[in-house]
Amino acid sequence: VQLVESGGGAVQAGGSLRLSCATSGDIFSVAIMGWYRQAPGKQRELVATISSRIEITNYAKSVEGRFTISRDNAKNTIYLQMNNLMPEDTAVYYCNAYSVIYDNAYNYWGQGTLVTVSS
Repeated sequence: VQLVESGGGAVQAGGSLRLSCATSGDIFSVAIMGWYRQAPGKQRELVATISSRIEITNYAKSVEGRFTISRDNAKNTIYLQMNNLMPEDTAVYYCNAYSVIYDNAYNYWGQGTLVTVSS
C-alpha cells in the first residue's frame, strides 16, 4: 500500500490550498482515511478523518468550518480543502489509512507535504 500526497505549498493567510492523497493497494475501500499534521517542534496531530462507506467525517476543532475532507472512491483518493488558512496551520501534512481486517490492524502513512502559511 502506498499513499502519495500532493498539493502543498506556500500561501498567505486567508488563502486556500487543496491537498490530495492517492492510494494504491486494496485497502482504500475499507479504510478510515485521514489527514494529520506536524508543526515544527510539535507532535503529530489529527486534522480530519473520513470513514469508508457512509463517509462520516471528523475534524479537529482548530480546523472545523475551514477545512473539508472528502474521498473519491473511484480514484482511491482523498482530499483536504483548506480555506481561510492561518499561520498556525503551517505544518507537514500526512495522509493516513487505517483499517482492521480479521482482527489485524493496518496503518499506513504517506511521506508528507509541506504547507506554509505566512502572515
